[in-house]
Amino acid sequence: MLQSLEELIKIIRERKKSSPDKSYTNKLLNDKKLSSDKVKEEISELIESVEQNTNKIHEAADAIYHLLVYFESNEIKIEDVMEELNKRKK
Repeated sequence: MLQSLEELIKIIRERKKSSPDKSYTNKLLNDKKLSSDKVKEEISELIESVEQNTNKIHEAADAIYHLLVYFESNEIKIEDVMEELNKRKK
């Protein structure tokens, strides 16, 4: 399970090198407003799907993907986020 998440992060980082016209991920990485707007949209869709009990997994996947891209486009390393979460364990 976590291997899939690590693979997704690796792919997102690799897409920084690809062409924006060939990679949606690259387009998001290079357009911070678009990336921010997509995170807001996908979180909203996730909340709606949970409230209506429909399509929750699909919307959760979209939200995670867009949030990870947003992190990368804003130089927030998931490793640092995980380290912060580990510090908060009680």
